Amino acid sequence: MRVQVTLACTETGDRNYITSKNKRKNTDRIELKKYSPRLKRHTLHRETK
Repeated sequence: MRVQVTLACTETGDRNYITSKNKRKNTDRIELKKYSPRLKRHTLHRETK
C-alpha cells in the first residue's frame, strides 16, 4: 500500500525529493520542511502528482 510521491518546493516549484507514504493512513497530501538547494535554506515542500 506504500506509494512513491514527489515533493515540490512551495517557493521555487522545484521537485527536489522523492519519498513514500502509506495511502491507507495518509489520504491527504503530505507537507514537510526540507532543504532547498536553490535557496540554500529549509522551505516547505508539498506532495505533487
